[in-house]
Amino acid sequence: MTEQPVVLWRPSAAQIASTNLASYVTWLGRERELNFSTADYGGLQRWSSIEIEEFWRSIWDYFEVEADGDPSVVLADREMPGTDWFPNTSLNFAEHIFRDKDRQALAIVEQSELRLLREISWGELSDQVASIAAGLERLGVGAGDRIAAYLPNGSEAIAAFLATASIGAIWSSCSPDFGADSVVDRFSQIEPKVLLAVDGYSYNGRQFDRLAEIASIEAALPTVERTVVLGYVNEDPELSALRSGEAWGVAFTPTKVPLTFTRVPFSAPLWILYSSGTTGMPKPIVHGHGGILLEHFKKMWLHLDAREGDRVFWFTTTGWMMWNFLAGVLLTDAAIVVYDGSPAWPQPDTLWQLAEDAEVTCFGAGAAYLVSCMREGVVPRTADRPLTNLRSIGSTGSPLPPEAFRWVSEQFGEHVWLFSTSGGTDVCTAFVGGCPILPVYEGELQSASLGVSLKAFNEAGEPLLGEVGELVITEPLPSMPVSFWGDHDGSRLRESYFEMYPGLWRHGDWIEITERGTAIIYGRSDSTINRGGVRIGTSEIYRAVLREDAIADALVVDLPTDDSVSESLILLFVVLAEGSELDDTMTARIRSDLRAACSPRHVPDEVIAVPAVPRTISGKLLEVPIKRILAGADPELVASRGSLSNPDSLDWFIAFAAQRARD
Repeated sequence: MTEQPVVLWRPSAAQIASTNLASYVTWLGRERELNFSTADYGGLQRWSSIEIEEFWRSIWDYFEVEADGDPSVVLADREMPGTDWFPNTSLNFAEHIFRDKDRQALAIVEQSELRLLREISWGELSDQVASIAAGLERLGVGAGDRIAAYLPNGSEAIAAFLATASIGAIWSSCSPDFGADSVVDRFSQIEPKVLLAVDGYSYNGRQFDRLAEIASIEAALPTVERTVVLGYVNEDPELSALRSGEAWGVAFTPTKVPLTFTRVPFSAPLWILYSSGTTGMPKPIVHGHGGILLEHFKKMWLHLDAREGDRVFWFTTTGWMMWNFLAGVLLTDAAIVVYDGSPAWPQPDTLWQLAEDAEVTCFGAGAAYLVSCMREGVVPRTADRPLTNLRSIGSTGSPLPPEAFRWVSEQFGEHVWLFSTSGGTDVCTAFVGGCPILPVYEGELQSASLGVSLKAFNEAGEPLLGEVGELVITEPLPSMPVSFWGDHDGSRLRESYFEMYPGLWRHGDWIEITERGTAIIYGRSDSTINRGGVRIGTSEIYRAVLREDAIADALVVDLPTDDSVSESLILLFVVLAEGSELDDTMTARIRSDLRAACSPRHVPDEVIAVPAVPRTISGKLLEVPIKRILAGADPELVASRGSLSNPDSLDWFIAFAAQRARD
């Protein structure tokens, strides 16, 4: 049972009363005669996760969803997988983005290493989207066709996505820092009709030409009829090497044709996202227009608490689901802030300066970024950078350690709401995370989201409270995958989520649900270390190890052994800070710290210095792929270099595995 931690933030009565969630609670009382109170979020959450048809119909009505057909049937089938939501309706996601928007109001603020800060109005965005939609239709694109995008995180990508959605086509994107092989691994599965690409990008002040990669990608995608290239590094890039190349400005010339929307069935594909891509062929995850619409209405308004005048930023690329999530913020009256480039160039505080310059109200980033700021001594708020507009800070991607919670609190005080979230690409949202009417406890996620039937299960399928178990969802959600593209019999979908607990969604994370209704995420369940029946998440090991100033980063794996003495072999790989050396004294200290912080069972058998540990572009450690490589698996089959921020880091582990095999 967890002890009650320190409360870092608590909303005032006035703050609670001003939230969008309070308005929704009032509406439920008036329109549904459901008398919940903002003082009892737990009661509201329980109702929403049990009476799911009533809850999601309330979301439909509260946000006044516009659709053709009859929405009276919420669920044709409640079983998972195969849940069929609002089967008798047709709608369009992008239509709700542009609904009732003032053309003069702010839609997007963008900045990159190549572009100065600029603002884009709803009128400008609407005109861009209309031009791209008309251009796509001239290229023969219609409902159900796939548009593959290899674009940076700028306004063009947002506009192109909305244009694709507006005509009922299907969007799928990869970041231009992905290698060609990784892009082909993804896009080849969906057979796109049009490829949107960028000539290059800039990162850490260095420009990268991508024309050769575009040619390679195009050559590997025979279904592509036109490749439209955005001149980002060069205004007029050379396209002669492409089979069907066309400049962005030629394909998408300005048009006076008004923006229109094609309504499609509720579950018609909106976009295709991909699993992390660290093992094998990435899973092409299909999400529907209606499911994402309802989920993002709920999430952005009621949990993120986005309001008119807000400017919401999340540091992401077009290859991570947080980009899609950020686009969903446009369903509210808030603007979004997009950035393309390194978070630490030309200075470690670049993103905080962006937050000041762009007047960001909600600042979101991966947990790894906040931890790096803490460890590097970054001071976000200064006399010259007061960040007076900042109201909230969000964290996702991996567990945020208590020390980072504390660091944010120390930097910003009680006036800024810090929320950590956990969900995934699989649902393009968070199962558990921020709630603007609840307190924030150090090291804990505030609550299960509305509509989410969240449980921690043991191996026998029994719910746990105050103990670590598998994160399980026991009732369907609208934003669960419609399918995996090409998975005609649904076998890959079932194997991915429904095999361990038939009929229930097993997400693959370790979670502890506390008696307070908060949650603690302990990392991926398939990388958790279990010795002597005592299991811990790898995040607990990292918390202890990274307290050592001499260690800059770490990765731990638990390898099975075939001897009778030891259950497994724990290998701890550490990246040393500059000027540090891994000697016997440091190794002993690490082991002592882990013995105290975790348990004697989880002390590493070996501590090994490495030049770098592999991380995905979104900052996640490659624990499971490295474990499999060390166990003898083919590296090419278990790790996708193109999905990594530091692909060269794999080479050391491959050589290490080969040497161990010889020894």
